[in-house]
Amino acid sequence: MDSYSSSYTFSKRAQLLTSSTIREILKVTERPEIISFAGGLPSPKGFPIQAMKQAFDLVLESKGESALQYGPTEGYAPLRAWVAQDLKRSGAGDVSPEEVLIVSGSQQALDMLGKLFIDPGSKVLVEAPSYLGALQSFSLFEPDYHSVPTDEGGLIPESLTPETAAGARFLYALPNFHNPTGLTLSLERRKALVERCAMLQVPIIEDDPYGELRYAGEALPGLLGLGRAAGATVIRLGSFSKVLAPGLRLGYIVAPRPIISKLVQIKQATDLHTASLTQMAVYETIKDGFLDTHLPVVRQLYKEQCGYMLDAIEEHFPSTCSWTKPDGGMFIWVTLPAHIDGSKLLEQAVARNVAFVPGAPFFAGEGRQDNTLRLSFVTVSEAKIREGIAILGELIKQS
Repeated sequence: MDSYSSSYTFSKRAQLLTSSTIREILKVTERPEIISFAGGLPSPKGFPIQAMKQAFDLVLESKGESALQYGPTEGYAPLRAWVAQDLKRSGAGDVSPEEVLIVSGSQQALDMLGKLFIDPGSKVLVEAPSYLGALQSFSLFEPDYHSVPTDEGGLIPESLTPETAAGARFLYALPNFHNPTGLTLSLERRKALVERCAMLQVPIIEDDPYGELRYAGEALPGLLGLGRAAGATVIRLGSFSKVLAPGLRLGYIVAPRPIISKLVQIKQATDLHTASLTQMAVYETIKDGFLDTHLPVVRQLYKEQCGYMLDAIEEHFPSTCSWTKPDGGMFIWVTLPAHIDGSKLLEQAVARNVAFVPGAPFFAGEGRQDNTLRLSFVTVSEAKIREGIAILGELIKQS
């Protein structure tokens, strides 16, 4: 028994905390013999190490004193301006730098938005399934989740009725290469969604960490631009984790100025500001069009990896399974026969040195599907993908 157990009392909020399912699985994947399809980790082959080294050196040599000093909570002004201009270029309309807040990764953005909008018992609308990291972050503030149904085309806008939307603080959605399903919301559904949310007065949180990782099909306009045209409130989250490197811990929020102003106050109480040195180095890296040449290389890498996994699944999985075929991003979502529990399949797979993420934790409340799993393909070699998928196919057939 812990001799200090009576000397402190955790808050109710802290007592509600649980470990991330994915993070717990990743502990298993540290074993070198494990073939891991579990982590949503970008491929290190896509990290621009030399470009980042040059940028950090340049910033420290030319702007070292300001780079190592406290900075404004809102973020490094040139980087905010770059984000606004980049969104404008992609069709989001006239975004002002004052509508951009730089944050320490989009996970911090989720935490801050939870603080901003959620009281205990507040209604929050999420897709079924939805991003596990968002559910974990929002759950700290004790929302009342209401799941919005999805199908093979993603979120179904027509399922948002006056009854389901009544009193909702926001709808959280990932329209591009959804985590965990890999699906992309069609243009028709995007328009229907923002129009419906405008009518029902439900803000949309558009989380888009994977949008730049498209390797098939045509790019679609984001919910931010469509929402502004339709009169909807859209809060957009972006990240440099997938286009540069996650270790930078750099993301941003784009929202109407009253929302940004309140988020600035929340961030001041959280960490004062995002690391100045990192912001300045990232800006130096991307300011002259670096991403225009860097991202095609990353996209081609992910396209090849996705192709290897889809080919292996087609060869080894039984016809009683179905799976998504993403146009970008990092994930494939598999639906197993109804009698197979993904969590139990994981136990069998780990015994054969293969890991993945069961689908059940991605559901909040109603509509949970235990016969699902998420596969990530970007950090595993072709040979290991084919070996691991063959083992999974064998286990599924045995079940």
